[in-house]
Amino acid sequence: MFIACYASGMAWIDLEQVRRAGISRKVSWDGAVNARDLGGVSPSIRPGRLYRMGRHEWLTDAGWQQAYDDGVRTVVDLRNPGERGRRDSDPVVNSAMLDRFRVVNCPTEDQSDQEFMQLVGPYLSSPEYYRENLRRWPGKVAGVVRVIAESEGAVVVHCSAGRDRTGLVTAVLLALADVPHEAIADDYALAVHGINEHHLRQERPHETPKSPEQLHEWIAATRRHLLELLEGFDAEGYLRNAGLSGQEIDAVRRRLTD
Repeated sequence: MFIACYASGMAWIDLEQVRRAGISRKVSWDGAVNARDLGGVSPSIRPGRLYRMGRHEWLTDAGWQQAYDDGVRTVVDLRNPGERGRRDSDPVVNSAMLDRFRVVNCPTEDQSDQEFMQLVGPYLSSPEYYRENLRRWPGKVAGVVRVIAESEGAVVVHCSAGRDRTGLVTAVLLALADVPHEAIADDYALAVHGINEHHLRQERPHETPKSPEQLHEWIAATRRHLLELLEGFDAEGYLRNAGLSGQEIDAVRRRLTD
């Protein structure tokens, strides 16, 4: 399937080409949805250090074992408390399997902020609102980065779809590591495409899947919003102002690039 999208100031982008370029980073842990290694998003980012995906309850016992074998020891869950937990359609997982992982809940938003929730809906769902999220809760974003800086082994960051709250955090991390903006936007496009493919396969999808034309328009718009955010965004300055130390920032950079 050929899907192209237009980003401001750029030529047409072949999303299928972007998808093929991301295949080598795709993670095949059993049950994992929209899962990728951030390693390889640009040549400077090392594989096996930081992963992104959708909700962790989709993983089976086998999937958790595969993640463990790949070095994962910490899972950072960006969802709000009410979103967490097993659904009837999720696999039953042995508690002893999960006990081998440190699972840290670090929401990126405060659902008691009615103004923000009216703006974004049930949860952050577009880069159009990343700037507002960053403005309102720098401490929450810095808290996520601090957990990653302090963690041993590889880290998985996820929200519900593995798209926008995960996209917000990974955009900050990749910007901190000086990844080109276009590569960050490509990774976001993969996340949009990946969760849409998942919903297309579901009999009762949690979100209504988009048609190829709708996906084209959505990626064009959201990619533009993300690139506009990244233009002039000082990730290190933002995190320092939010309370992170230089040592913590250096630790995250080393995790990604050394």
